[in-house]
Amino acid sequence: MSKAEKRLAAFKTLLADAHTRLALEFGFRLWDGATVPADWPSDALTIAIADEGAVAALTRAPRLPTLANLWAARRLDILNGTIFDLVAKRPKARSRELRRNLLNPAALGVGLRFLFTPRGGPWPLESVAQDRESDGSEAENKRNIAQHYDVSNAFYRLWLDEEMVYTCAYFHDWSDSLDQAQRNKLDMVCRKLRLAPGETMLDIGSGWGSLAFHAARNYGVKVVGVTLSKEQIGFAREKAERLGLADRVSFELQDYALLEGRDRFDKISSIGMFEAIGASHFSTYFETLRRLLKPGGLYLHHAITRPGKRGADLGANAGGGKKRPEFAALTRYIFPGGELDHLGRTIASLESHGFEIHDVEGWREHYQRTCRFWHDRLLARYDEACGEVGEATTRVWLAYLASCSIVFSRNACGIYQTLASKRVKGASGLPPTRADLYR
Repeated sequence: MSKAEKRLAAFKTLLADAHTRLALEFGFRLWDGATVPADWPSDALTIAIADEGAVAALTRAPRLPTLANLWAARRLDILNGTIFDLVAKRPKARSRELRRNLLNPAALGVGLRFLFTPRGGPWPLESVAQDRESDGSEAENKRNIAQHYDVSNAFYRLWLDEEMVYTCAYFHDWSDSLDQAQRNKLDMVCRKLRLAPGETMLDIGSGWGSLAFHAARNYGVKVVGVTLSKEQIGFAREKAERLGLADRVSFELQDYALLEGRDRFDKISSIGMFEAIGASHFSTYFETLRRLLKPGGLYLHHAITRPGKRGADLGANAGGGKKRPEFAALTRYIFPGGELDHLGRTIASLESHGFEIHDVEGWREHYQRTCRFWHDRLLARYDEACGEVGEATTRVWLAYLASCSIVFSRNACGIYQTLASKRVKGASGLPPTRADLYR
């Protein structure tokens, strides 16, 4: 028996033992075509390992970047199910218990067999640089946004709704379709801002223009949208002409902080953009909002948040802190330069920059469902997506969307809409109740 055959035999024994001791509800298929357990049904949930180099790589570097590369290259795969199915059938034991079960002498002995085995390839994500905090320059912001949004308009069109809305949908009922829920969201944003004919509105991070078009068509406002994505702005400008809205809606390829003027806009929206600017630039962000918004004008802040920690600094200038490993991987491969605030600090920042807080609404479960819709729609058009952006990119996005949905289902992240106004003395101008929003 060769060394490779001995390694494989030892690995099979280890997996079979783990399968029994942990009562796993999924099996394994190895590079020789065998399954563990040997009689595992061909249609049951299975983790496929394509080559022994994948095991060697995980033995030497059992970290998320290793796992991400193996997943992207399809050297690790899930058969007869999805990431959601695998998570649902994960071992129920606590992390400490799992480590004690897995890190035993037999496991360490098998690991030594693979320690010096070549890790093989390919490694499609290895060339992606480690994420670092943005320096705040327009050039770096453009590079970061391009990595996320300039993948391909056609790619996003495969799995977004008909209006190309790439932010959390709003479900009046959990049975709503994605298209309906996104229409609900666009209208809720406009109603919260109390848009009125003839007003001017700034949409920061305007994406493919869906909110700007909805506001102009249905509420009679003039909208300026800003984005740093060349793909998005080309799409939005063409759509404005096609819809006959170019006289009421304009889009600028510009950093929000470089917008000129003071007291220019009656209303400002920021829907899913704040997460991209980095914690050290939060103060610049809120100062810019205050400069651009008219006194008494309304601002709607829609952003993903991380939970606040006991004893956390709620000051407006508090730093972002060290990123959790899973979020560091997310920002490296999907969303470079990103950082999540926590709700308490967002409110403190708004107040310290001259805003009055009126309403806060949590949308966590809405985003869980939105991300699940996106994942399932992308998976349904997998072959088309691979043809558009390649299989590695498609697989990374599937993992990203699934992970987001799971994170929100576990309440590890939140998402809030916060309505504020530029502080004035006297009446805010808002109605005495919010009954009109939920009619």
